Amino acid sequence: MLAIFFILIFLTSSGFTVVGHRGDPTKYPEETIQSNNSAFDSGADYVELDLHLSKDGVLVVSHDDDLFRVTHTHAIVSQNTFQTLSQLQYDNGEHIISLDQLFTYYKNKPNTKFVLETKIDHSIDPSYELEDKIAQTVKKYHMEKRIMIHSFSNASLFHFRKLLPDAYLIQIVGSLKRINFSILPQVNAVNVSSDIIQEHPFLIHWLHRLHRQVYVWAEMDESPTLWHWLINKNVDGVVTNFPATGFKYKLAKSGTKKYPINRKGIYFGKTKAPIMMNPYVRIKQNRYVHPGQTVNVMYGVRADDKLYYQIAEKTFISAEFVNLDLTRKDIAPYEYKQILAKPNQKATIYELPENSAKTKRILPQNKLFKIENFNGTPQNMWLYTKLGWIKAKDILFYGFFTKEDFQDYNSLPKISRYNNLVLLNYPNLPAYKTMNYFEILKNTHEIIK
Repeated sequence: MLAIFFILIFLTSSGFTVVGHRGDPTKYPEETIQSNNSAFDSGADYVELDLHLSKDGVLVVSHDDDLFRVTHTHAIVSQNTFQTLSQLQYDNGEHIISLDQLFTYYKNKPNTKFVLETKIDHSIDPSYELEDKIAQTVKKYHMEKRIMIHSFSNASLFHFRKLLPDAYLIQIVGSLKRINFSILPQVNAVNVSSDIIQEHPFLIHWLHRLHRQVYVWAEMDESPTLWHWLINKNVDGVVTNFPATGFKYKLAKSGTKKYPINRKGIYFGKTKAPIMMNPYVRIKQNRYVHPGQTVNVMYGVRADDKLYYQIAEKTFISAEFVNLDLTRKDIAPYEYKQILAKPNQKATIYELPENSAKTKRILPQNKLFKIENFNGTPQNMWLYTKLGWIKAKDILFYGFFTKEDFQDYNSLPKISRYNNLVLLNYPNLPAYKTMNYFEILKNTHEIIK
C-alpha cells in the first residue's frame, strides 16, 4: 500500500517544477512578500522559505538565525521575541514576518504554493517544537495541499511524516552517502546538489525507479549550459535563484509558448519602439510604443529564445522595451544621468537585459554614455546605451552634482539607491588622452563613493 501511495503521488505530481529559492532574490530582498510575488509572477510553481523559532516560539521566515545580512541589524532570531524582530526592516521597507502572516497574506491566492525548510540540527536541539508548530500552522490555514517540506534533517522529516501523513516531503542532500533506505520510504523526493548529479548521473534513473522525484539545487545563474544539461537529464524540478529563467526552460521542456501575465508595464526608452503583429514572423508595423507610455501586458510569448509581450490584439513588442517592476520614481534620479566604466574594471555589454545575453564586448574606458532605457528591478537594474545593455552595478553614474539630484536620490527606498556615483563634476572628461580615468580622478581630487 505504501508503494502504491508513492507511485500515485509521483504520477500526479510529475512535470518540471520551478521553485523560487527564497522568492526572487536577485530582484528583491529574499523572503519578502515582494520577492515572493515576483517569483510567482515570473512563473515559479513554488517559493522556498526557511523557518526559525523566535525566543517566544513564533515561526519566523528567515534563512539566517542572525538577521544582520538582510536587515543590517545584529539580531539573533532565537534570542529575541517576535515583537522585537518584527520591527526590523529589509531594504525594500518590508518587515520581518511570521509564517502566520505569510499564510494570511496568501490564503486567498490558491495558485501560490510554498516549500518550507526547517532550519534545525536535532543533534544539538532535541526539541521538535519547530516541526510541531509548522504542522499546526499548516492545518490552521488549510495549506496542506499547497506546501511541500524539505530539510537536511532526516529526524525532522521522520517527525513530519507522523504529524502530516499526506505531506509531500523532500530530503535535501549534499552528499551521496545521505541517501539510504531508512529515509527514502519517508520522503516523496530528493533535492540533490547539481554537483552530485553531474558526478553520478545514474542517480536520477535510480531514484525514478524507486518512484522518487528528483529536484536539483545549485548556485544557479542564467547561463544556458547548466540549464540545458538539467532539462536533458530529465529532472523533475529545480530550486533556483532565477525563477524567470527556470520558467523559460520549463516552457522549452513542455513545448508551451504563450502564458498569461496581465500586468501593467512602462516603456522608459528615449525614442519610440516598434511593435509587430506577431512574434513569429516579426513583420514591423507603422505603429509604436512611445517614451513614458504605460501598456497592459496580456501575455508573454517565447519565440527563438527571445521574450515578447502581447499588449493588445495582434500587437506584440520585445520585452526589453517594457518594464514590469520599475516605477518612474525608481529611475527618476538616474534618468538623465550619464554612465562610464569603473576605473580598471570591465563592464560587460549584453544584447538583452538578462545574463544569458552576455557578449564579449566591454564598455570603453574614459568615455561617457547616455542612458537610453531601463529594465530590471530596483535591486537589479539594467541600463541601455547605444552599445547595448549594461548592469547598473557594473558602472559609475555620472552627474550627481547638485542638491536637487541628491534630494531625488535620498527620496528613494534603500533598495533603489546605488552608491556607485561620481560626486563631483569634471567638465573636460574625457579630454585627457594620456592618462587613464583613475589617474584623472586622483589628480583632480574627484570623489567616488
